[in-house]
Amino acid sequence: MKRYTAWTTGDIHGIGPEIILKAFQNPGRSVRRPLAIGSAEALGFYNSKLGLDVGMAVYDSFEEFRKTPPPPTVLPVLGVAEPSSTLRPGAVSEEAGRIAMQAVEEAGRLCLDGSVRAMVTGPIHKEAIARAGYANTGHTDFLAELCGGIEPTMFFHDARSRLAVALATIHVPLGRVPDLVRSLDLDKLLSGLADSLRADFGIPEPRIAVLGLNPHASDGGVMGVEEEEIISPSVRALAGRERVEGPFPADGFFGAGLYRDYDAVLAMYHDQGLLPFKVLAFETGVNVTLGLPVVRTSPDHGTGFDIAGLGCASPASFSEAAILAETIADNRERTSKFKR
Repeated sequence: MKRYTAWTTGDIHGIGPEIILKAFQNPGRSVRRPLAIGSAEALGFYNSKLGLDVGMAVYDSFEEFRKTPPPPTVLPVLGVAEPSSTLRPGAVSEEAGRIAMQAVEEAGRLCLDGSVRAMVTGPIHKEAIARAGYANTGHTDFLAELCGGIEPTMFFHDARSRLAVALATIHVPLGRVPDLVRSLDLDKLLSGLADSLRADFGIPEPRIAVLGLNPHASDGGVMGVEEEEIISPSVRALAGRERVEGPFPADGFFGAGLYRDYDAVLAMYHDQGLLPFKVLAFETGVNVTLGLPVVRTSPDHGTGFDIAGLGCASPASFSEAAILAETIADNRERTSKFKR
């Protein structure tokens, strides 16, 4: 049986089920064999409500699916959990959070044991996840723990704009960022990023730009010392082994289009990297978790509660995420050299 890619439904009160159905309905340039994981009832609800008319085959276990997979024109659905009450598009719900994370856990385990080759995760809602009692309210930390406590890198990729951004720090208050940057092993982070670009993206000699933490990259120490004390020494230490340059002032870097000269940009904090990325690639950007033994991508947008159930959600980012997941899985299988 050809190995499939797991597509998790995300928050069932958001646009996750809708974009999965639309991405399957219009596969575009990619030949994909997905296995939807999560709530079969939610997929059926949006399929009917929005008149999408996607054929579905529902399975209670992966073993059942493995024995009798459906034809390529039918979406296989592994139902791991179902809501006990009526679906409420746009509502924050503890139950929706629980179902979303159960789907992620199942997909992660199937990736780890080799049953599926990659996973593409539908958007989840942090408040719903927290209400469901999960300490890790994001995909990245949850999957890192599932994979044994590996420290992954959050990475954002857009093939159309040729923009790729990695984050040194992720979902933390801005006031904590300077101390976190000081505590980071930037040498290890940058080396790992370069390894992932080689293994996952097939780039033999990746070129990486590093942004400064402070405005104007501190202007020689006028507005902070992190560049001189932390970032520049790491860049210099790696210069003989990797093609790493910086630190660059973040404001002019994106405006001048310098990102096009690099295979990846390392931003020091969330909004420094994600603000320009979402301006340039909101519809087609993809979130990738680098450094894990499993391949995981997701669309670069949230649950879309404001448009859930209206039928206007675009599957473009999810489709790009599915294509990239397949590409990374192909690259890993071709080289068999991914190590962390």
